[in-house]
Amino acid sequence: MTADAPVPPPAPSIVPPYVLARIASTPETGWRRAAVAARATLRTRPAHLPAPPSPAHVRGRGTVTAEREISDAQHREVLPGVVVRREGDPPTDDLVVGDAYDGLGATSTFFRNAFGRSGIDADGGELRATVHYGRAYDNAFWNGERMVFGDGDGEVFRGFAGSLTVVAHELAHGVTENEGGLRYQGQSGALNESLSDVFGALTEQYTLAQTVDRATWLIGAEIFTDQVQGRALRSLAQPGTAYDDDVLGRDPQPGHLRDYVVTSDDNGGVHINSGIPNKAFHLAAASLGGYAWERAGRIWYDTLVSRVLPHTCDFVTFARATTATAAAVYGEASEELDAVREAWIDAGVEDDRTG
Repeated sequence: MTADAPVPPPAPSIVPPYVLARIASTPETGWRRAAVAARATLRTRPAHLPAPPSPAHVRGRGTVTAEREISDAQHREVLPGVVVRREGDPPTDDLVVGDAYDGLGATSTFFRNAFGRSGIDADGGELRATVHYGRAYDNAFWNGERMVFGDGDGEVFRGFAGSLTVVAHELAHGVTENEGGLRYQGQSGALNESLSDVFGALTEQYTLAQTVDRATWLIGAEIFTDQVQGRALRSLAQPGTAYDDDVLGRDPQPGHLRDYVVTSDDNGGVHINSGIPNKAFHLAAASLGGYAWERAGRIWYDTLVSRVLPHTCDFVTFARATTATAAAVYGEASEELDAVREAWIDAGVEDDRTG
């Protein structure tokens, strides 16, 4: 890279840098492994790979199966690692490999059955993941080519491949990117993160056959150890309540635009302010009831694949795009349109005059 070359953006990750910074600054007494791991993870935040030239856009061919390929980084920070399991191979003795394989399968099944989409590229392209990335690596990320999972430090974080919402979250980053992408900065970055949280939650709900009222709406409920005071990394139903811990601090996500956090950290608060569109989606889904992927999820997905969203899309633009989708799919006098419009109003993004 030359001196004048642009610095590549960071790879979208599940654990925000401000959480890692809190852990890294913790006195090492009692948390030495976690503090050291967080510092190392912060120092080696991977870059997002340049996207390859986009082929002609293909809407999902549900009959095509996206095949899986799992690689093992063998605790090095080198990708892709050694291929250890491909589609149809029998399980290995490594449970983490099995978790990643099964998580990708469940996510692929959800996108295919709910939306008719096969694979990240909507045309059955291979689903690639790497496990055992680094030593005690405290994150999972999408690098533009594959999903990558660390094993966690064992004090704060468990392994990341064992959480279906995390696996689906990272795969969804690839879907968003394939559908034109949302710049990973400010409000467009928060929407990018929110879409991954939405599809992560919906994947779990579909897999467990959960209705809106029975779902947890949590992202990463399995990644904390028992030493952490927290239910998960994020909550779509109640942003700002996922954790409240001496080491991690308190979940800073707002659920209303009046509480929007203006910051230069975290790419302009992409993991913080994603709580606002997350809350809007939950409100719409809760209003409609039943299975969230059938109507609210369909509206969000159709909006994403319509390719009307600018790369720098803000909350208002996205809100109006989803209301337009609801009107086009369900009609101007539909309960779906009313639910979406009211959700954005309740989240403070729209008001009664501009809906």
